[in-house]
Amino acid sequence: MRRWFCTWLGGLLLASGAALAQPVEVHDDLGQALRLERPPQRIVSLLPSLTESVAALGAGARLVGVDRYSNWPPEVAALPRLGGIDDAQIEALVRLKPDVVLASSAARSLERLEALGVPVLRLKSDSHADVRRSLALLAQLLGTPVEGERVWARIEAQLAAAQVRVPAALRGRSVYFEIGGGPYAAGTGSFIGQTLARLGMANAVPAELGPFPKLNPEYVVRARPEIVMGALREQPALRARPGWQAVPALREGRLCGFDDAGYELLIRPGPRLGEGAALIADCLQRLGTGAAR
Repeated sequence: MRRWFCTWLGGLLLASGAALAQPVEVHDDLGQALRLERPPQRIVSLLPSLTESVAALGAGARLVGVDRYSNWPPEVAALPRLGGIDDAQIEALVRLKPDVVLASSAARSLERLEALGVPVLRLKSDSHADVRRSLALLAQLLGTPVEGERVWARIEAQLAAAQVRVPAALRGRSVYFEIGGGPYAAGTGSFIGQTLARLGMANAVPAELGPFPKLNPEYVVRARPEIVMGALREQPALRARPGWQAVPALREGRLCGFDDAGYELLIRPGPRLGEGAALIADCLQRLGTGAAR
């Protein structure tokens, strides 16, 4: 029995090693092909959601540098900081000799990096479908393709668990989710809007305005949302906005204010989508019992 187990374990390790040595080819969200001789062992991530995705897929140890905002999991705090979406520190990044750089499809400062021969993979993260596709693509890139669906299955289970906790009396109520203290909001087509829809809530911002539209304060007054969500630190100033005292959410005290860590989690389209849904469900439960802040 012991000999059989050792043989089985050895075969498993050999198969795993062979998988990690295989060439990989993926296409990013700009349609560009990326071909590597083997799955990347040195990765730079220039977007917090992509940093979190690599870690959730079990490859956090392969990260050698991150953007200035990546802070989860806590281990990434020890990694070099390399700027952000539009001001990546190219020289410092190249010195790290990454096998691949992960970036937003909206990044506009990486052409020089590619000219220096550093592979760049650009991904879009506006919707739940984008997150699922990014997880699958990254898992393939990492040489662990089954991990993408495993992580997404966990997100789905968390979304379902949050959904059943939303009080029946609040289902269908209109929500205005403010981004960064305004004037931007999470529209119906955004990943935040899709989380709200999954929880049975309506969105005060229609899909035709885009995923994260810029709104003027008068729009919200006219929309009359029944619940307002956003960063806790921004909410004390809401009543000072012209006309906002008449907004049903403020008039009746239906506010969901999230602390910095919770708000940060909610606005990142990555593997913690389900945790974000749970935070929203927590607040809705408090509103349902009249115990909200």
